[in-house]
Amino acid sequence: MYRAVTRNIQITVEPVYLDEESAPDQNRYFWAYTVEIVNLGGEPVQLRTRHWKITDATGRVQEVHGAGVVGEEPVIEPDEAYEYTSGCPLSTPGGIMAGHYQMECDDGERFDVEIPAFSLDVPDMPRVIN
Repeated sequence: MYRAVTRNIQITVEPVYLDEESAPDQNRYFWAYTVEIVNLGGEPVQLRTRHWKITDATGRVQEVHGAGVVGEEPVIEPDEAYEYTSGCPLSTPGGIMAGHYQMECDDGERFDVEIPAFSLDVPDMPRVIN
C-alpha cells in the first residue's frame, strides 16, 4: 500500500499482479490497482483530470492524460472517500507508476494532488532497481 497527502486530499494505492490476465511468454504483464481518495479537508472537491507517468523495467516511459478516472469526475465531500480500480499492462515484469490528479474547489480554484509512486512487481521475480 502506498499513500500521499496533498492539501488535505489523501491518496492510497494498492497494486495487485493479475496472473490470469498476463502472458509472460508473450511479454505481457498486467496489474490492477485500487485507488482510494479521501477528502480530509473542510470543503468538497471534484476530481477533474489525471496524469500518469508509467515507467517499465527498461526505463521506457509512457504518459497518460485525461479527464476524470474510469469515466467519472467524482465530487468528494469532506470526510468522504471515492474508490476505483483500474489496470496497467506492461511488456516487462516490473515497473513504476506515479502521477497526479487535478482537483477543483467550489470556487473554481484548481490544484494538483500527488499520486504516490508505486511499484508494479511480478511476485517471485528478481527485482531490478532503476
